[in-house]
Amino acid sequence: MERRNKVLRWVLVACGLLLLLSIPSPGEAAGEAVGAGGAVKQFVHLNGLSMFYLVILGFLGGLISGFIGSGGAFVLTPGMMALGAPAAIAVASNMCHKFPKAMVGAYKRYKYGQVDIKLGLYMAISAVVGVQIGIYVQKIVLARWGAAGSNLYVSLAFVSILTLLGLYMLYDARRAVRTNSEDTTSKLAEKVKKFSLPPVINFEVANTRVSFWVIVPVGLATGMLAATIAVGGFVGVPGMIYLLGVSPVVASATELIVAFLMGLTGSITWALGGFIDIRMVILIMAGSLIGVQLGAVGTTYVKEYMIKFVMAAIMLIVSISRAIAIPTYLDQLGILKLNEGTVKVLSNTSFIIMCVALATGGVIILGNMWKRKRELQAQSETVVAVKS
Repeated sequence: MERRNKVLRWVLVACGLLLLLSIPSPGEAAGEAVGAGGAVKQFVHLNGLSMFYLVILGFLGGLISGFIGSGGAFVLTPGMMALGAPAAIAVASNMCHKFPKAMVGAYKRYKYGQVDIKLGLYMAISAVVGVQIGIYVQKIVLARWGAAGSNLYVSLAFVSILTLLGLYMLYDARRAVRTNSEDTTSKLAEKVKKFSLPPVINFEVANTRVSFWVIVPVGLATGMLAATIAVGGFVGVPGMIYLLGVSPVVASATELIVAFLMGLTGSITWALGGFIDIRMVILIMAGSLIGVQLGAVGTTYVKEYMIKFVMAAIMLIVSISRAIAIPTYLDQLGILKLNEGTVKVLSNTSFIIMCVALATGGVIILGNMWKRKRELQAQSETVVAVKS
């Protein structure tokens, strides 16, 4: 217990130092930061309604994060962009808020026996390297094409990755329902396990045994994607499920360990470059720290394929939201000519669909938690009635 408290104190000190690093200067606090080449980046201007939106966004993002283990960035980053935050600022701020939340979620699910710490640390070795590569790529895009180019790059990445993964996970979850099984076994994972280039590592909690050289590319891709568009769980969780043969519950829980280590190292790098909006970080964190614990509890009430259903549904809706916003960025780059009214309609529509995605995730998770809890209560009452 004493050792655990000591580790927790060091983590809190690290969080405090990071927050100090990321506090904007007086000019930045007004909404401006000097970017590459002297260009000015605009931070989002916050009022009462937008602050409330960020707290709710954080709660739902945390709820989804605790439930599926992806960090929730695939709704938080687009959610901040829908509010008007530049992509680079949204990515950096999201990464900053994510690692304390990931720590809380990982600890919560560790108590349920769902976290494979050994696998998480091995994944993090290459993921941390991938984070630094991803940040470098994002900075190159921003320096060369500006905020509009960065927004376009992030949106295109979201649409392509979310659509492909969302459709596949929806197919896989439906296959599990049709076969009336708790979950489906990945045939690809069975083939990957036959690759036995040393060192081959055994993971007890994850109940799998794979080569270290299979883990490295999965971790590297997770880190690169996390730093580039703030979504690493889309590679990490499916990678552990379909390549390493880990169950969805353990994969989603273990990803929180990876997210914590990636977020901590990546946030320091982003903060030193002045890319973090501490106001958004605090507001989102206020909601997400509550949501992530509730989401973690939800994993104990639902079947494993339901986690895939939730991921698939939210991925596809968010993909539509980002796709609708793409023409506005093309207009800003001068590639496409749109009138002001069309740009406004597209921006508002993208924002509304983003809200629908958040609401859908919350309803699915909370609804299934409530339904499953009622079923367990009914079963318990039946058993008591039979015994009496």
